[in-house]
Amino acid sequence: MSKQPSPTPCNIASRILAALFGGYALAYGFTAFFSVYLPLARADRVVFASLLCFAVWSAAAIYAFAARSALRAWLLLVGLTVLACLAAFLPAEFGARP
Repeated sequence: MSKQPSPTPCNIASRILAALFGGYALAYGFTAFFSVYLPLARADRVVFASLLCFAVWSAAAIYAFAARSALRAWLLLVGLTVLACLAAFLPAEFGARP
């Protein structure tokens, strides 16, 4: 059994920031994505996506502390945020929004 090194204050601070700000950005990206692509009426899409964002933010915060390193947490959160935001906003630029 390998002994895990004790976390440094910088590592803990980075995970806290990833959980707060990275999780918020990911929740925003998923809210925008679901507000565009869910097959519901517009008002229902927005309400459902807004309620779902709390679950996404909670899952992101849990992942930020469960990841092997703070760098992995940041990379996954930023990567998913970029993908969700591009999927939500890019089709509007091309006139292809559903």
